[in-house]
Amino acid sequence: MSDTVIVASRSLRTRPLLLAFALWLMASLLVGSLADAGKFNPVLSVGAEAPAWKELEGVDGKRHSLADLADKSVLVVVFTCNTCPYAVDVEDRLIGLSKTFAGDSFSLVAINANQISADDLESMKSRAEEKGFNFAYLRDATQQVAKSYGANYTPEFFVLNKERKIVYMGALDDSPNGKNVSQRHVEDAVRAALAGRAPQVTETVPIGCRVRYARQRRTK
Repeated sequence: MSDTVIVASRSLRTRPLLLAFALWLMASLLVGSLADAGKFNPVLSVGAEAPAWKELEGVDGKRHSLADLADKSVLVVVFTCNTCPYAVDVEDRLIGLSKTFAGDSFSLVAINANQISADDLESMKSRAEEKGFNFAYLRDATQQVAKSYGANYTPEFFVLNKERKIVYMGALDDSPNGKNVSQRHVEDAVRAALAGRAPQVTETVPIGCRVRYARQRRTK
């Protein structure tokens, strides 16, 4: 009888310790899973290495890879599309941004991952020709590049420095429609990166339409 009481007493004493350990383990796993996420990005954080892309087809009929831009000191990567009003509203500003830094070691790359017919490659070609895009416009047919960047909106911007680390991500500026712009987040980040500095603002909330990812159908 006494042995049974002793065993029961020990079990009661160890239960809180086991519960505390289980809670600590769960918290550690949760923190670990979020360690690479930014404030507003579910996958990447500022300072992370930018995911590479390979052989994405562009509206120019060529295949494009991140490695092709090794001679550029600063890159702006924007996930965008033909159909979202917010994306359409930044098109002229993208053209202007490319012109502003045309004399610098800079390049802008627009990537379209939307899975709808109005955003297919032929539609992208028509849009690029109509607007006179002066930057690469690439088709992410598998959507893997967009997913690797944690891109959920169009438009959503990433500024990469010479080491291809992300120094800024989020919105282009503080005006979705381009009116009364007072804070030019991407432009400021590009200027800072070209000068070898970190921008003052490193992350903002992206404003736009949801990326049209392919639906995952349940098999059971």
